Amino acid sequence: MATWQCIKGCGACCYLDLEERTEVPGYLNAEEWDTYLGLIGEDGWCIHLDPVNRECRIYDQRPRFCRVNPEVFQSLYGVPPEELNEFAIDCCREHIDDMYGDRSLERLRYDQAVSI
Repeated sequence: MATWQCIKGCGACCYLDLEERTEVPGYLNAEEWDTYLGLIGEDGWCIHLDPVNRECRIYDQRPRFCRVNPEVFQSLYGVPPEELNEFAIDCCREHIDDMYGDRSLERLRYDQAVSI
């Protein structure tokens, strides 16, 4: 069975441009929405993403909506805990495909990491 995990050097989920993430306003409360807007850089990427290493500079202090855990996904997206693994894997694959392509090194590394 595949198990969700984050892979270093990806950062696909850190592309926050609202033209690509049209669903975001419906998930966040007013305070989270303000935080989200404040994270979007001029290029659409999160201002806290290190562009060289593609790693979050504030990982331990990242906002709630950037965390993949049962409580967050249930409250924000209505995903039951027992469905989190499959849902999170699908989300990551979609973001990776959108940012780098479905035949990219990032996609290959991700699929290997989650054993797909």
